[in-house]
Amino acid sequence: MNLSLLADLSEAGQKVADKAEAIGYQGFAVAMIGVALCVLLCGIGSAIGLYKTGTAAAGVLGEAPNKFGKVLVLVLLPATQGIYGFIIGIIASGSLSLDMTLTQGWAILGAVMPMAIAGLVTGIFQGKSAVNCIYAVGKQDSLGGKLIIYPAMIEFYAILGLIISIMLIPIVG
Repeated sequence: MNLSLLADLSEAGQKVADKAEAIGYQGFAVAMIGVALCVLLCGIGSAIGLYKTGTAAAGVLGEAPNKFGKVLVLVLLPATQGIYGFIIGIIASGSLSLDMTLTQGWAILGAVMPMAIAGLVTGIFQGKSAVNCIYAVGKQDSLGGKLIIYPAMIEFYAILGLIISIMLIPIVG
């Protein structure tokens, strides 16, 4: 009796494996999820950062409209993470194919994750940093050029995520 149960389980397992092989696209699907996550998470980080900087700038410019030029660069800094995520999405999509193995799909997902995570986190924190710089420019106009360095230091880590993903994609793709 145990042998027949084992044979039934083995046959059922083989049917599942055959169906999975016939359906295909598992590797492609995993890779596409990775690409989508990268673009999405970087976009979310940028959107949150831009929301924070935009609202701070609106408050400052409501009282001092002449500071628009000095505040604009600080407002736009978190937008770069969304651009980086989009660039990685384009680069990684060049490595996708319908006949990718599951292992290749996971490798692509892993290759885009440095940018996805760095883009999300740095976009949010760069926005928070830039907000305080915007408020400082609102109080003292001469600080505009000097204060850009603080949120720009956070940009460095987004660039590192971008570089790592650019380096990994051709290796695994």
